Amino acid sequence: MQELINSFADFISGIGLFQMTWQMYVMWVVVAIMLYLGVAKQFEPLLMVPIAFGALIANIPDNGMVITQAQREVVALKDGKVERSTMNDVGFIQLELAPFNDAGVSKQSTEGLDPAVTAEYDSAMEQPMVAQEAIDPATGKVQKGKLTVTGQTPQKYLLVKPHGGLFDWLGLGIKCEIFPALIFMGVGALTDFGPLLASPKALLLGAAAQGGVAFTFLCAVCVGFTKGQASAIGIIGGADGPTSIFLASKLAPELLGAIAVAAYTYMALVPLIQPPFMRLCTTEAQRKIKMKSLRMVSKGEKMFFCFTVTILTILLCPDAAPLLGMLMFGNFLRECKVTERLVTCAQNELMNITTILLGVSVGLTMQGVRFLKGETLLIIILGVIAFAVATCCGLICAQIMNLIPGWRKNPINPLIGSAGVSAVPMAARVSHNEGQKADRTNFLLMHAMGPNVAGVIGTAVIAGYYITTLQ
Repeated sequence: MQELINSFADFISGIGLFQMTWQMYVMWVVVAIMLYLGVAKQFEPLLMVPIAFGALIANIPDNGMVITQAQREVVALKDGKVERSTMNDVGFIQLELAPFNDAGVSKQSTEGLDPAVTAEYDSAMEQPMVAQEAIDPATGKVQKGKLTVTGQTPQKYLLVKPHGGLFDWLGLGIKCEIFPALIFMGVGALTDFGPLLASPKALLLGAAAQGGVAFTFLCAVCVGFTKGQASAIGIIGGADGPTSIFLASKLAPELLGAIAVAAYTYMALVPLIQPPFMRLCTTEAQRKIKMKSLRMVSKGEKMFFCFTVTILTILLCPDAAPLLGMLMFGNFLRECKVTERLVTCAQNELMNITTILLGVSVGLTMQGVRFLKGETLLIIILGVIAFAVATCCGLICAQIMNLIPGWRKNPINPLIGSAGVSAVPMAARVSHNEGQKADRTNFLLMHAMGPNVAGVIGTAVIAGYYITTLQ
């Protein structure tokens, strides 16, 4: 009878309701707002809905089935004595092994093996362990771990494999740069670079819009964020969700959820945020400017552009290779006209699957205890600033270009400058719609796609620069 009572008590104590915190309840409200924006208002629903549902799962007690803080027990040898401590270790980590310390080697488990071994951590296994000193090549710091010897390898690398929940596996798509790169491939397969090639000066407008990224970086540093965190926050001004996630996962993983939500929210709110600034920075006469039709761009030009940009950008900024390389690869598949099946897959099935996994992975990082902090509100405010400044920089740059003597004969409608924020193709549509409000016979969509595509390239290059200089 006592056993039955104890079992029932254990069952009651394990009910998730008793493990709820106030942060989780608040996050339910945040999730409800996100679902309302995605479903009722249709603001970026393809990402807003998966992110919101992932956040809901992250804020329900699950006993570690979905999210775990995998613990690696660390054994430090000091004067022949073993000192134990624990450390968080989620995901795969590659460490360079140092020679074995004989004081901690189990003769039975290591006899006949080379000092360079493959080791696997399992907190639940009771197997012979060896105390091993390891050096992280990324930081140069010495770490000492309790490791299980499983075999021999000619390379001096160690793979630490925690046994966690669903997030630990889905999260690898972000940590290993898989999801953002696949999204960029899909964007490349969907995008026509023709308008940019027909009017190369659109590159200047895309570059000018990156002023919002630089300005917000400075603002974020001034309010107390580290340079790595500030760079990830500033990229929100580029209105490029995959790039924001890519950079945050490398330089500010602790802010990944807040940055991703802010980036995609502002991308969805482009039709609401940009028009007031567009009207503020331009006159009605400027908004009525009609631009000449763009020339036709050949297939060979587009293929050569992809090939050349891939080589140049990766040589100049290697850390941008995962994004720009896949962007150009996707576009090359589109333009070569002999890979229709691959293009269809990249545009549809692969893009949809990656979008689902990316959205859920980001949502799972939004645990209330980490998300509900003052820095989250600061990120949201700085995101608005980044977006506004980027829009204004593009508009002002277009007006300056119209003052250049050689370009006065074919003036630029300043509205297309706002498309440099790279929210493809939404920002270009907003420029076109504002132009039609001023003059219903004004068609700016194709002209705005040039700065739009240039903004995608510019934001990826800046992200690579930040990684190179700050990581």
